[in-house]
Amino acid sequence: MNEREIRARFDNETVTVYQAYGHEIADRALAAGTFVAPFKPDRMTWIKPSFLWMMYRSGWATKSQQERVLAIDITHDGLRWALENSCLSHYSDRVHSSHEAWRAQLAASPVRVQWDPERDLWLRPQPHRAIQIGLGPEASRRYVDEWIVRIRDVTPLAHEIHALVQAGDTTTATTRLPHERPLLSLGRGAYRGLEIPRA
Repeated sequence: MNEREIRARFDNETVTVYQAYGHEIADRALAAGTFVAPFKPDRMTWIKPSFLWMMYRSGWATKSQQERVLAIDITHDGLRWALENSCLSHYSDRVHSSHEAWRAQLAASPVRVQWDPERDLWLRPQPHRAIQIGLGPEASRRYVDEWIVRIRDVTPLAHEIHALVQAGDTTTATTRLPHERPLLSLGRGAYRGLEIPRA
């Protein structure tokens, strides 16, 4: 496994990303099929293709205002646009010629990406990385208005897997995880030639 590669649940039409919210935003998004008020598209919102990283971030859907985990299926074209218009959220001397060059790119980019340690069933950090994609106002509006195909509530799945882990049944817990695989293996070549920022 490469240290930095996008692994996700996907098919030929969509890619699944995850977000966690409180009940009001989650209920209204599920009813509308996209995010509506009180969700604020003028603020940066982070989407995560990794289910287990979402579990780490939300504490298995137990943290305040993260009690509901949503699986959002978005178009490949939307994700590609986000990645094509992204900048690393932090300076890297392997990528940027100077701090000034990075700051200028960051200011001009509607999307930020960062690579954080992937997590296992016990939410322990792993050697390989999972991508987090931050959508600024322009990208967030595209996300809400154009990219989202469907939204599903996977909070019960999060609780089920967590209960299995707590009971020591990691074999069954593993089988319940969403099947995530390298996105660049997509047969139709939607991401061929794409340069994803990797610090």
